[in-house]
Amino acid sequence: MLTSAPQPARGIDRIRILVQVNDSPSTSSPPVRQQQPTHPRRVLFVLLLPLFMALVAVSVINVALTPIGHSLKADTEGLQWVLSGYALAFAVLLVPAGRVGDATGRRRILLLGVGLFTLGSLIAGLSPNVGVLNISRIMQGLGSGLLNPQSIGLIQANFRGQARAKAFAMFGTTVAVATALGPVIGGLLIQVLGEDTGWRWIFFSNVPIGVLAIVLGFAWIPDDRRRSKDTKPDLDPVGTLLLAVAILLIMLPFLERSVSALVWLLLPLGLLLIFGWVSWENRYRDTGRPPMVDPDIFRSPPFRNGILIVSVYFLGATSIWIVLPLFLQMHLHRTPFEASIIGLPSSIGAMITSQLGGRYVLQLGRRLVITGFIVVLAGLALVAVMAGVVESGALPFWALAFPLTLVGVSQGMTISPNQTLTLGAVDPRYGGVAGGILSLGQRIGAAVGTALIPGILFSLTENGTPWLEAFIITLTVIMLMAMAALGVSVVDRKRERLAGTEG
Repeated sequence: MLTSAPQPARGIDRIRILVQVNDSPSTSSPPVRQQQPTHPRRVLFVLLLPLFMALVAVSVINVALTPIGHSLKADTEGLQWVLSGYALAFAVLLVPAGRVGDATGRRRILLLGVGLFTLGSLIAGLSPNVGVLNISRIMQGLGSGLLNPQSIGLIQANFRGQARAKAFAMFGTTVAVATALGPVIGGLLIQVLGEDTGWRWIFFSNVPIGVLAIVLGFAWIPDDRRRSKDTKPDLDPVGTLLLAVAILLIMLPFLERSVSALVWLLLPLGLLLIFGWVSWENRYRDTGRPPMVDPDIFRSPPFRNGILIVSVYFLGATSIWIVLPLFLQMHLHRTPFEASIIGLPSSIGAMITSQLGGRYVLQLGRRLVITGFIVVLAGLALVAVMAGVVESGALPFWALAFPLTLVGVSQGMTISPNQTLTLGAVDPRYGGVAGGILSLGQRIGAAVGTALIPGILFSLTENGTPWLEAFIITLTVIMLMAMAALGVSVVDRKRERLAGTEG
């Protein structure tokens, strides 16, 4: 895939280049200045620090939107782009950033992303109006898009076997902690400092974390820059542009609240561009040049199935944390803080099972992911049953935290193990691209789900359906998506058995 590599092979030989069977370093890897990490825990800490910062920035923003609107006198369209600008910038860069990191060195792209995110955070905190805030949020999204695939790629490159599974388990734990603490931290800052100052310090708090991550990154992450300066890496600019525009067109209708038919016409246009991009990548590769993404990577069944599993899962899984607060606040009249803390036990469950999943995923394979989906289905069913009891007053609202804990437990059994199994099928040399594709599947699934699922809830309630009934119907849709992801997992489990790759 890189310019210093031999001309691409054909057929099954090309797949063998892309898919790492035994996890040993390839002799055809491009020359890099690579020193093995003497302190892997330090490397992992530096990788997870900016990830935590970026994830808190995502989870905290919902709590901050109302204070931001009051402080900056912003309308709903301006506030929508506080969310959408970040999401679009993040998704558009994921795969190209992974490719650039793989080709030129991941450490410097990671630190560039951290620096851009940190600068965006500083500008956000100083924003005099919503326009400047939206520009800063786009900067944060671009920074997050740069750093995210490098984190995954560096874990692929610096950890092997069980150590890699444990590293991805810590990755999942960080996701759970950041997602849980974000709204709580934001709520406390706003409550203690007041609306105008509180939301600004939500962004300012990222600055020292970002500076620390940059300093430690230079000190602790091995330098993996390319040695050769004779040839510049071929980064496939046409393929990069085609994919970026396609992602933008696909995601925009789901992130933009406008119901204009013109906006929805962007979706089929984006899908057509995806087909054009695949055609271009095939042709680019066949001329002997390295494409941004070799389409043959999708011919690896565990990689392809893993992308499909996480994309379908994120269609519904992320939406539970949107429709549940809506049910609690708009129907049961609970406060935003009460609605945010009900998810804390779920996050604790995810933290615990992420660690257990990292320990046993190589032994259990897809069986662990399948069990996770069964647990989430049980948790969602219990939420649906208990919602009516809570509505009647027979149980307090916080009783819903118990079945929601099962949802968190399932997260630790599905997301990180799926990540380990999916990326384990890919040569670590291409870990950045593979990680970018995996993250992109999550982002597109989440974007579609967060537009579709709350839309179903609001459509039902606005047409006269009682809130409880509408909430249960919406939960049923989420369960159907989890069942679809379970079905793909069962199919991949059969592949594991036939291939003899089970633990």
